[in-house]
This record gives sequence, C-alpha cells and structure tokens, in this order.
Amino acid sequence: MGNEVEFPKDFLWGGAISAIQTEGAFDKDGRGLSVFDVYPKGGPTPTIPFSEGRYNYKEAIDFYSNYKDDIALFAEMGFKVLRTSISWTRIFPSGDDVEPNEKGLQFYDDVFDELLRNGIQPLVTLLHLDFPYSLVENYGGWNNRKTVELFERYARTVFERYKDKVKYWITLNEINIILHRPHLVGVSLGENKYQSIYQSAHHQLVASALAVKACHEIIPDAKIGCMLGAMPFYPYSCKPEDVFEGLLRDQSTFFFSDIQAKGYYPYFTKKLFKEKKVTLDIQPEDERILSENLVDFVSFSYYMSLTIAKDLHGKETTSGNLFGGLKNPYIPSSEWGWQIDPLGLRITMHQLYQRYEKPLFIVENGLGSFDKLEEDKSVHDQYRVEYLKEHFKAAANGIEDGIELLGFAVWGPIDLVSASTGQMNKRYGFIYVDKDDDGNGNLERYKKDSFYWYKEVIATNGESL
Repeated sequence: MGNEVEFPKDFLWGGAISAIQTEGAFDKDGRGLSVFDVYPKGGPTPTIPFSEGRYNYKEAIDFYSNYKDDIALFAEMGFKVLRTSISWTRIFPSGDDVEPNEKGLQFYDDVFDELLRNGIQPLVTLLHLDFPYSLVENYGGWNNRKTVELFERYARTVFERYKDKVKYWITLNEINIILHRPHLVGVSLGENKYQSIYQSAHHQLVASALAVKACHEIIPDAKIGCMLGAMPFYPYSCKPEDVFEGLLRDQSTFFFSDIQAKGYYPYFTKKLFKEKKVTLDIQPEDERILSENLVDFVSFSYYMSLTIAKDLHGKETTSGNLFGGLKNPYIPSSEWGWQIDPLGLRITMHQLYQRYEKPLFIVENGLGSFDKLEEDKSVHDQYRVEYLKEHFKAAANGIEDGIELLGFAVWGPIDLVSASTGQMNKRYGFIYVDKDDDGNGNLERYKKDSFYWYKEVIATNGESL
C-alpha cells in the first residue's frame, strides 16, 4: 500500500450475510414465519406471503442446504470472519414458545462448527430483519413491552448454546431502520406514528442492553456490539440552514448508538419528543439497565453518504439503503442510484470514534450491480473491485488517523436476495448464484473475478491494494 498504513495483523477480513436473505428453507425443521415472509418488501400492510413478480425469501439461495460448500468458498478466499445471523423463528417458531426448537439450534451448531473448522470466526447478529410474525399478530410487535422479555430469553438461549463457539455478537441489525421502515422490523403504527416508533425503539434499546448483560454473564470472553445503518448527511450547500439540517439528520442516527454506547438518552431527545408529541413509557429499572450494560464495540453498515437541505423543493433526489436524500453532484452513483463515496466511510469512522472512543467494526459494505454470467461461467466485475478497493483504502486511512477498527466484512460475499428491492439480480457477491428475479436458475455457484482479487487482498493483509 505504499506509504499508507498497514492493516493490523489480527484484522478480521471477511464477509456478511443474513439468515433471511440466504437460508431459504422457510418451512423446514419447524421454522416459523417472520415479518419478511409476510411483508416481502416491508410494505405498510401485510400482503399475501411471497409477493409475485419478485424473487423471494422462500428459497433464497438455499444456504440451509449448501452452507458447507459456501463456507468452503469463503475459506478459499481466506476469510477470518463471517458475519451472519440466527433466525429467531428457527429457535422459537412463534417467538414466545415454551421450549426452543432443537432442530433450529442444531442447524446453527453445524454452521458454526463448519466455520470454525475452516478457521473463520462467526460474528452473529441476534436479529437481522426476520422478526417473528406471530409476535406482531399476538402482541403488536416491539410496541409491546412483552417483546423485551421474549428477546432476552431468546438471546440467553443462544448464548448458552453457542458460548464455546461464538465470541463476537451484535444485538440488532441497523437499529435506526426503525425510523424509516418500522414495519420491516416488527412495529405496528398507531395514530401517532412517532409514539409507536420511539416507544418500540425504547423497547429495542432495553432488549439490546439486556442481551449485552446476558452475553457478559454467560460468555465473559466474548465481545458484543450494536449496529447502525450509518451514513453522513452532507449539507446541500453552505447555507447555515442546510448545515443545521444535516446535523439534525446525523443526530437521528446517533440517537441509538448514543444510548447503546453511553447508556443514556442524549440531550437532544427532550425537544425531539416534545415536537413529535411522544411520551415514553419508561419502567423504573430501564435507566439502570441502559447505563450498566454498554456495548463493547460499535459496528455499522456503510454504503453511501446522503445530501440534505432544509428546503427540498426543486432539487433532484436519489435512493439509498432504505433511506433517501438529495443527489450529490460531486460523486457518482450505482445502477440503483446509491451514491459512491469512499471518503464518506472515513468521515463516518471519525464521527463514530470521536463520539464513543470504542472499537469500530465495518460489518457491511459492498456494491449491488447487474452482473453478467458469461458462457464460460466467468463474471468480469472489475467495477466491484474498484468500489471495494477505494473503500478498503478509506478504512486504512481511518486506521492511520488513529481509529481502532476490528475488521471489514463485505456485504453479500455470495449473491443473495436484496432486502431493499427483493431482487436476486441486484448482486453483491464474489460468488455468483445462478438464480434470477423470476426464480429461473439452478442455484449453482460460480467464482467472479472479484473472488480472486479479494483472496489476494486478504492473503497480503491489504498490501496488494
């Protein structure tokens, strides 16, 4: 890397997947339905299961049957870590079952054993989008305090089961998504949607803290972190009103990690709740639970920066990772309109590290793109190589700046179902999976050009960049 900093010798290179987007086998071995099975696009109301016209999570890429072969491919690239998730409904099919489902527990035993045999550390997210649907039907989802108790029981169950196998944990995936896609994560909206969202968020935060407490008790040598869907909000102009709007948007993200990493509600929430007419039901023990059970590290996804203005009228907008913003004329965009900004990753690292001074972990970053499978089964994805190369360099620059970074897990090291669009054709992987949006294909796996490139990056600990 020339004069640039070297990555730490124990740097955790790897990839990130989720259960709901890869496993399939939605009705096998006692698994229950999740909100993603019933809300295929995270829509505001339930539709029929498995929406028509889009590939779905019913089969996904059948990681459930193919995990050994897929893990072998990850090992061939030299992965040090694989971030994945446990499907709550494989362990407690209805979320509130009296006893856990042994077949579900055994499946993850097998997956973690296979990873460890291949020298890959599991980094496990307790809840990544697949909230049990029956908890929405029967309790109202995260709106109900009962969910806190049920999540803690689920967390303790898997900590006890996997305490000798999993030493890195994350409580809730992209917890701030609740502000933008509440139904996607198991929230029922009432008359005042902000009351529903922030009360549910409070329950999530208490549940997260109780999971941290349980992890520290049951697996003392483990590390457990929070996770944000992180992206800096740039002001559209140097107009002070635009700068202030960017600050407010950043605060809406940091609200969650402030509580998980510092242990208390930040100063700006008092005015926020007053403006939104939110009155939280906070139990007497909640403040103690939040303050005593802080996360060990702060993990985050980073795909893009966003641009914002006080007045949006007449300005061109762009899409994002379940978020949206104004189009930044200074940076390019992907085929899905996600703006490509490697320096934004370094900026985000500074924002988080300066705020918390806790180790960071990049647990999602990647490029969704149309990939062409050639006749010889090769895929020439130099655009993905260039995207990741620049983001790896940005991470290295952040380390050189003095930031402690534990690792970098590339999102979707194998093609999977996109959470934001429900598509297979939006591909992220180093490994091509033969399946399209209409369900055509045989699920065969093929190595892309980026597969060999990433293998070299890991083998040289980034020096090949």
